[in-house]
Amino acid sequence: MNLLSILVLSPLLGMLILLFIPKREGKLLKVIGVLATLPALFISLILFFQYRSGVDLKKFDVSHEWFSFKNSIQFGDLFSIRYELGIDGLSLVLLLLTTIIATLAAIASIKIITEWKGYFLLFLLLEIGMLGVFAAENFILFFLFFEITLISAFFLIGKWGSDEREKAAYSFLIYNGLGSAILLIVIIVLFAQTGTANFAALQEMITSGAVSESLQFGLFIALLVAFGFKMPIVPLHSWMVRVHVQAPPAVVMIHAGILLKIGAYGLIRFNLGLFPQQAENFAVLLAVLGVINLLYGAFLALVQTDFKMVLAYSSVSHMGIVLIGLGALNEAGIQGAIFQTISHGLISALLFFLVGVFYERTDTSEIPKLGGMAKAMPLTAGFLLVGVMASLGLPGMSGFVSEFMAFLGLFREIPWLAAVGAIGIIMTAVYLLRAVLGVTYGKANREWAGVTDLHGVEFVPVIVLTVLIIAIGVYPNLLASPLQATVELITLKVGG
Repeated sequence: MNLLSILVLSPLLGMLILLFIPKREGKLLKVIGVLATLPALFISLILFFQYRSGVDLKKFDVSHEWFSFKNSIQFGDLFSIRYELGIDGLSLVLLLLTTIIATLAAIASIKIITEWKGYFLLFLLLEIGMLGVFAAENFILFFLFFEITLISAFFLIGKWGSDEREKAAYSFLIYNGLGSAILLIVIIVLFAQTGTANFAALQEMITSGAVSESLQFGLFIALLVAFGFKMPIVPLHSWMVRVHVQAPPAVVMIHAGILLKIGAYGLIRFNLGLFPQQAENFAVLLAVLGVINLLYGAFLALVQTDFKMVLAYSSVSHMGIVLIGLGALNEAGIQGAIFQTISHGLISALLFFLVGVFYERTDTSEIPKLGGMAKAMPLTAGFLLVGVMASLGLPGMSGFVSEFMAFLGLFREIPWLAAVGAIGIIMTAVYLLRAVLGVTYGKANREWAGVTDLHGVEFVPVIVLTVLIIAIGVYPNLLASPLQATVELITLKVGG
């Protein structure tokens, strides 16, 4: 009955064990750090296969008394906050994505060379925050776990990142802190108006008219800005580019693969879920913002000479496809947006891991300096090409499915805007192929003649992510099945 609580809090066991291991035992600390991510992975797989076998996910909901207080303004009415966890198809696939990437990022973390104990303690705390965000069933718990991800990621970036890590960490903290402050204001207003923080109860109260139309308008905009920082939506994106370049590769895998998806999850769960009428009113704005993201990120990625910068702006561009799908507000568009959320999580984790391998071998991610790597590191270069093909939407890979559905949805509603956005798809192929060809078949650098290719445990993240990317591309129903009920419910609310 408390399987979700065990899932969310399971990394705590690893944290407790790490506390009793001496700092000098680097190898043991790394082993425990990786093993501590496995219980959550196994539980998420159990939940997924339970659902696939026909088990109702409501069976796993958790609800307990947490704390309460009296509101004197309403003459003693009792306000209570419950500890509530639950999952539906959307949160199920995001929990599975989180546990998979967290385990693979923990494996990638073996390249961390200093202060392993502190690193893995913060890493596991970050995983707890991410799992809690997707499993929370009320706003208070959601915000609590949201803040845990903010604090732990700040220290992971600022302590173990590259040369300008502190600047990147503070940029991350300031921008995401502003988003958190706006989110907190929304939570307080909704709680004061309705007396509840439970998502389902909030939906009922808002539908019944407990929140005025004008207030719904303001809350929708506030949530759009709050999650726009996290996603990010242009022009709230500059912090993300710094983090992608300066954070350690394992942390960037999590940041690009999962943390950015919290913004997309928030827009789907709260903007569309709580305020469907306002979502209809702002549908065109969402689609326009998506096209801006797509084109802006693509054009800036085209002129970058650092592969990390290319991938950073590529993330900005690909998050635009999520907004395009949401702006369509039909079943194809919303499903495409969710598919893009999952697909980009897998593809970006793979690409950033591979670029991290190049950087670890050569101490550079500059494209001109990495020329000729197809000879020096043929396996790494080959998998890099696979990741790039998936990112630009090659048929048979997950990127194609998500982009096709998102644009199909928008073409049905606003064809001229979809046609403009399609330019971004062409630009994606241009900047990604330019970058990967520069690295693999550019002018060879003699310094890299003796570098080692992928080996040992490095194959685990690469193979797992590649298999998942191809599996979703070949058999999209792997995701479509658990998402169907969620997508239908959202489209029903917004009049689709």
